[in-house]
Amino acid sequence: MTAIQDHPLRYALANELHARPFPELSAPCHAVFLAIKQPVEAAARDRELDRAHLLELLDRYGAPHPSPGATHFFGKIGKHTLKWESHTEFVTFTIFAEGVAEKPFDPDTFDVFPEEWLKRAPGVRLVSSLIRVEARPSQEKIKAKLEDWFVPESLAVSSVLDDSAVIAGDFRIDAAGHTRFALFISDGIGERRVGRVLQRVTEIETYKTASMLGLARVRKLSKEMGDIDTKLSSMVGDMGGDSTEAEQTLKSLLEVSGDLENLMAQSSFRFGATGAYEALVNQRIEVLREERFDGRQTFAEFMMRRFDPAMRTVKATEGRLQKMADRATRAAELLRTRVDVERQTQNQALLESMDRRADLQLRLQKTVEGLSVVAISYYAVNLAIYLIGPLAYTSGVSKTVLTAVTTPLVVLGVWMLVHRIRQGMEK
Repeated sequence: MTAIQDHPLRYALANELHARPFPELSAPCHAVFLAIKQPVEAAARDRELDRAHLLELLDRYGAPHPSPGATHFFGKIGKHTLKWESHTEFVTFTIFAEGVAEKPFDPDTFDVFPEEWLKRAPGVRLVSSLIRVEARPSQEKIKAKLEDWFVPESLAVSSVLDDSAVIAGDFRIDAAGHTRFALFISDGIGERRVGRVLQRVTEIETYKTASMLGLARVRKLSKEMGDIDTKLSSMVGDMGGDSTEAEQTLKSLLEVSGDLENLMAQSSFRFGATGAYEALVNQRIEVLREERFDGRQTFAEFMMRRFDPAMRTVKATEGRLQKMADRATRAAELLRTRVDVERQTQNQALLESMDRRADLQLRLQKTVEGLSVVAISYYAVNLAIYLIGPLAYTSGVSKTVLTAVTTPLVVLGVWMLVHRIRQGMEK
């Protein structure tokens, strides 16, 4: 068999599909989840800082390091299991542990992350969650626990994966700064399926929060966009002014177009990321195959009521910003066309004025040439008479006759000379 060279990334790309395994969990257990994001320019952050932060945690437990450049890690740290993932804008830490605290959602559970280590995080907390996993009791006991643990008004509960589990959460941040989720696992459910359900819950919370950053951006843009829209409408209304005002309006329109393009450039990444995170939220909920539990709203219904309006606001603002930019561009093009037409009209009038001036100059030149011929002829006739006068006297020709004969000849000669000089200048 002839050997063939592999693409240098063939194995790395194939292994990437299998490098992020789901945890294998069994009830009772719990998970502590943390997502860290840099406040600004998170997508362009120095990822070595994220890696250094991870290694500091691993070194506390004497755990092995991931390979250089790795974007994920899954392994034991002491008696717990850690799953670390690096995403486009944030990194996530999930610690899984057996058993559950006697006090549901005990804030002390989060102490698994050392306080000094948290203070040195290369970013800020985006999400922190406590997930409690229990064996599934009777429906009445589940209802009692949910009423005790969550805010009823925003509680979402559903049976998932063909009634394999019941998941619940109210998406609120408690007094300790964490969101809470509960999983009730039916008997006989595989450990990997439990791990998948828990993973989906953390992803829904994380991507939901990340996508809401788009709404925060929209709210920050709203006043600035309102001011620009008012200014743009006023300038469009002033497009019927005179040519001087039109040029000033055109300059202002170009400035507004520049401001809008700048806003679009600053917001394009956030708008795109928001759309991507929204799609991930909906996809993660869809794969859970939710069914209603005890008449409560499902995760999908919660998102439809609370999350989808925010996403529509982001999309509407993105569309409005694009339409404002297009309107400013169209107005500038129309006004530029008007200014160009007015300038062409002014140039045409200027050319016509120059033609009239040239015609007047030509007439004046001809008049001057005529006068020049007369003046030159006058002196030339006198000179000719002085020169040929003696000859005429000896021939018996009077001075009057001599003048009458000489004058036409001299005038004709002078005119021909002047005419030839003018033709030579025109050439």
